[in-house]
Amino acid sequence: MRTVIYARYSTDRQRESSIDDQISICRYRAESDGGTVIDVYCDDATSGSTPVTQRTGGARLIADALAGKFDVLIVEGLDRLSRDQVEQERIVRRMEHRGIMIVGVADGYDSRMGARKIMRGVRGLINELYLDDLRHKTHRGQAGQVERGFVAGGKSYGYKTIKSDAGSTFAIDEYQANWIRWIFQEYADGRSAQRIAHELNRLTVKSPRGGTWAVSAIYGSPKKGSGILNNALYNGIYVWNRSQWVKDPDTGKRQRIDRPENEWKISPMPHLRIVPDELWRKVQQRLANQRQTSGKGRGRPAKTLFGGLLTCPYCGGAIVAINTKLYGCANRKDRGLAVCKGISVSRQATDAALLGVLHENLLADVCNIEAKVREIINDHKPAKDAPKTRIAELDAEITHLVNAIATIGVSETLAARLKIAETERALLKKSINTQPLDVTPAEIAALVRQHLDN
Repeated sequence: MRTVIYARYSTDRQRESSIDDQISICRYRAESDGGTVIDVYCDDATSGSTPVTQRTGGARLIADALAGKFDVLIVEGLDRLSRDQVEQERIVRRMEHRGIMIVGVADGYDSRMGARKIMRGVRGLINELYLDDLRHKTHRGQAGQVERGFVAGGKSYGYKTIKSDAGSTFAIDEYQANWIRWIFQEYADGRSAQRIAHELNRLTVKSPRGGTWAVSAIYGSPKKGSGILNNALYNGIYVWNRSQWVKDPDTGKRQRIDRPENEWKISPMPHLRIVPDELWRKVQQRLANQRQTSGKGRGRPAKTLFGGLLTCPYCGGAIVAINTKLYGCANRKDRGLAVCKGISVSRQATDAALLGVLHENLLADVCNIEAKVREIINDHKPAKDAPKTRIAELDAEITHLVNAIATIGVSETLAARLKIAETERALLKKSINTQPLDVTPAEIAALVRQHLDN
């Protein structure tokens, strides 16, 4: 039987060799059952909570399963497919409904078992509880460390992490601390965050991520406490548990959710203060005044035809609307001349020129449309006794793919397969229909021109 293997390892105390170990035991099981391994799907350093269709190997596995490419799937255990009970059940049911047999080498799952649904349900619950328990224990351990005077979470700019057997603490990085004080003083003196970013880049000061400075790194979000100007640790106050990451059940993507303020862990750490209290209060007052005076539309992305689709010829960055009249380099606007000398062009003239080019290119071959259609049909015309059989096969494949998309959403792999199948079916149906065209080439060209103009 046509057999495939799926292997995955997460980043939780596992190694890359874990993939090889999984494949090895799965191959041995396939050989024992008399199967022929025709493909292996792998996902490295991928959590079991990540939806299968958002993994490289997992997406290809699902697409091939729905296309009927294999008969047997062997995994080390069902938790390799997913640690989410609902998703695991959905995947297994979909495959078994299509006659695919699933075998779990380590957990003993086998689609031929009479009690497989009970075993699947129990294993799925255990796998999901494992993640919940791990998440709870990790959070509990971090909370305990914070209560004992240690720190949890990522390091802030201006500090070094000092690790010990008891836990981690921060120590002030004097070089970075000097720049933090400089940023606060410049902002308190009336400089904008944009101007400060430009000057830091001119002075070749490395940003928190090691690159160039952007406005977002300085101003950040007052609500989230992000950005240099909003980091309470510079005022000697450590805030932890401000937010959490939650997976959206519809998209499978993680979203940052703010926690209620009464759940925050706030610990005074005066030894980590970098900014003097008076300077801190002056900056926070200016930030508060700006939030009160800014308009409702301030900060919203500009709506333009080509903003973000063009690139700067000097730095390769995005070309965006820098004001109501001009397109310009986003890096020049946000990071300054030290990063890019920039470019600015009229939005009105650019839109008109690019639309003109698109219009000209789209309509260039309208007169030859009938010949092109006939050429495509002739190139793809199958043998006389094959089209109807092939169309029936394509109808079944398209139905499977549409059902898959309706169930799990669109992925690049599924969308590509569906497009290929629909194109082939359309060409086959045209080849069967031998009736002459009832419109003239001129009418075809006019119709195409009208659609393209619209």
